[in-house]
Amino acid sequence: MYRLESVSKSYVRRGEVVTALDNSTFQIDEGEFIAVVGPSGSGKTTLLSILGGMLAPSEGSVFLNETSLYELSSEARAAVRKESIGFVFQTFNLIPWLTALENVQIPLMLAGKSNLEQLEQANAMLDRVGLGERMHHRPGELSQGQQQRVALARTLANNPRVVLADEPTGNLDAATREQVMEYLSEFNREGRTIVMVTHDDAAAAYANRTLRLQDGKVQSWPSESRVAAA
Repeated sequence: MYRLESVSKSYVRRGEVVTALDNSTFQIDEGEFIAVVGPSGSGKTTLLSILGGMLAPSEGSVFLNETSLYELSSEARAAVRKESIGFVFQTFNLIPWLTALENVQIPLMLAGKSNLEQLEQANAMLDRVGLGERMHHRPGELSQGQQQRVALARTLANNPRVVLADEPTGNLDAATREQVMEYLSEFNREGRTIVMVTHDDAAAAYANRTLRLQDGKVQSWPSESRVAAA
């Protein structure tokens, strides 16, 4: 699935060089559920952006299914994102003046689906996340947990093979966090690869492997849930 070879990423911030990734080599296999953890500023979101084809590394190579992402043109990378990668964000990124149904239709419209296909698939996805009765509500009329479920439905609308989630439970209470994590686990059991950045130990426990970023270095080990079950 993903293979990173000697990947480094540095920024200049306030006149100082900040190294987010330092000569990192690792692999993410198809169907894995990965939690990316580490202190604030350790490069977690940078790593997610690199995996998503949105931020080129300073050095090294990033492969997705044996395709070198950053040897592709920006247009070709955009096509890879549209066809293969779904994104989930802490802030939901819903369009406030559109209904839940219309928000979920957006990736389907961009994929060239007919209006009927858009409506049928968006309806089905919202039903799946328990929002079939709220599909005509706008984001401001929904709770934070409901908004995140709309965002999950939108992410899954085009059936991506990879889901990249940046703090998907960061704005949620404990009960809603568990609900969202159960959905992500379900998507993973269906064969999708999940890579999730989180500060939340309870959320990270849903993963089957943890990547920890510290001083630009990546360490990998089984998540505690997997260890406890062994």
